[in-house]
Amino acid sequence: MYESFYGMERTPFVRGIPEESLYESRAFTETLGRLCYVADRQMFAVVMSDPGCGKSTLIRRFYAELPKDEYIVLYLSDSKLTPRWFYKGLLDQLGLESRFYRGDAKRQLQREIEIIRGVQKKKVVCVLDEAHLLEKETLEEFRFLLNYKFDSMSPMALVLVGQTELWDSKLKLQRYAAIRQRIDMCCILPHYDRAETGQYIRCHLDYAGCRQEIFTEKAVDEIYKASTGIPRMINRICEKALMYGFQQQKRLVDDYMVKFVVEHEMLAPTN
Repeated sequence: MYESFYGMERTPFVRGIPEESLYESRAFTETLGRLCYVADRQMFAVVMSDPGCGKSTLIRRFYAELPKDEYIVLYLSDSKLTPRWFYKGLLDQLGLESRFYRGDAKRQLQREIEIIRGVQKKKVVCVLDEAHLLEKETLEEFRFLLNYKFDSMSPMALVLVGQTELWDSKLKLQRYAAIRQRIDMCCILPHYDRAETGQYIRCHLDYAGCRQEIFTEKAVDEIYKASTGIPRMINRICEKALMYGFQQQKRLVDDYMVKFVVEHEMLAPTN
């Protein structure tokens, strides 16, 4: 609706932006590099951030980065994941019907991974999203799975992705010490700072094919203040500000317009 008014070819602040057009902050680039290292060395990593800070975007970019002729990537996202359904989910993605009992399914998965490594010469990467919602029994199962051939090697790279509460309310506790000790890499995606917020907005406008400046510097200040540097919130504020600007027939979005949409469209009404 507002795209043609601002001379855009595509909608800028959407989730489905192609990997090659994504904004990559320094922290994002460093974390991506560390995950590629984890995949290559078949290690155990944990990735955490506050909600909306780009975990899903990072995993999408990570998947695109891994050569498909060298890696098989398995992805699970299930808040109610049990050990049995964990093995079933991975085996389903490998095209196999899982054995019923957990121990049998575990051995079945390990044998299949040995075939993949030995015959196909590929490495397996398992990504588990929403890991902060997993129960202790499931988290413990990852430790047993990685304890392979008398703990002499790891059969796969395992990446747990979750909100910061994964560490605060689970992994840092004493009862999770055995799991915590096996973590090879721990990565945290921070909020953007003010400069990164401006770069993020400009990157999305470039993707949309918009060459003109739309948001004033003071508008970006307000977007940063209201979003606290969370990409998801930046998207929402910018989208609503562009719609409001279009409705008001304003070619420039200033700080007053951003304040208006934040105050009138971003907050839930109170009784």
